[in-house]
Amino acid sequence: MILCTPKHYQNVFPNPSMIRCLLQGFIGTAGLCLAALPSAALAQITVTDLQTPYSFVSNSAGKEYFISSVNGDPESPDNNGFITKLDASGKMINLKFIQGGTDGVTLNAPKGMALVEHTLYVADLDSLRAFDTVSGKHIVSISVPALGGQGSASLTDVAYDGANLLYCSDQHGNRIYRVELPSRKVTVLVSDRALAGPAGLAVHPKSGQLIAVSWEKGKIFAITPDGVVSEIFSNGFFSGRFANLRGVDFDRWGNMYVSDFTTGKVWRMTRDKRFQVIAEYLPSPGDLSIDRTNNLILVPYEFAHAAEMNGLEAPREGKSKQEKRTLADYGFIPPPPKPGEGGTKK
Repeated sequence: MILCTPKHYQNVFPNPSMIRCLLQGFIGTAGLCLAALPSAALAQITVTDLQTPYSFVSNSAGKEYFISSVNGDPESPDNNGFITKLDASGKMINLKFIQGGTDGVTLNAPKGMALVEHTLYVADLDSLRAFDTVSGKHIVSISVPALGGQGSASLTDVAYDGANLLYCSDQHGNRIYRVELPSRKVTVLVSDRALAGPAGLAVHPKSGQLIAVSWEKGKIFAITPDGVVSEIFSNGFFSGRFANLRGVDFDRWGNMYVSDFTTGKVWRMTRDKRFQVIAEYLPSPGDLSIDRTNNLILVPYEFAHAAEMNGLEAPREGKSKQEKRTLADYGFIPPPPKPGEGGTKK
């Protein structure tokens, strides 16, 4: 099914109502199929009044959401970045839940984020800052030293392996760091120009494999625990599918999603290595993530100063084309019980 999308998005929106109107096109092609649902079930949520938002994440239970806003120069220690908090329904709890320069908080240009239980880790220039997700209070700042004489670290994204490791990317330094928890020991996992500006990071929810996407050359890499880098995908001589990749994450079935900041597209790579554009004509899609509990995609739009959450299509798993989809296919209600799992027999 192909859904209609706007032919053009402006990079600067004059007011929030226009943002809400234009971002309806986020549904794109064939992937984000909420337009096919009844209007009352349309759960697309747009968050406005942000300031150059970079990353959008949820906790593992899908009941809290956080958006980082750089709010200025992404490389300047101006201490005016902030983190927005949303509740389980996507309603804003606090636009500036965590704010640089307030209550002793230092937060310069917050970029990628990762949640570890009740702790939010934020990549902020040369530091990884940790905050309490309930109170917003600062817990600790983990300094990432300049290594190898290549200048100061400038962290871009952070990913959690689900056990005791955090991974941080340094786009300008072509490095990926490993942070051990709870000791907070920082080491270099890999430093290689072949990474071509590693931007977004994600850990595969099933295999535990670390994935990085390239800003400079539109490549996708897999990285072993020993720092061995292999290309999963790279643009060919006659094909330039990707431009500047910013975000990457996986849904609960292991499908990969990547955002292309420059072309304004979100791609899905299925488990059988097929690529699909699921949304296009987007205004600067940033460091996306997937709420695997509720089957939602979370995308910030840097130049639009907005962010959006929207439903993802679930695999058909044998459903015929004639069989009607339900809200459970999009993650908005629990799936019906399978035979033998309870329920009333007819």
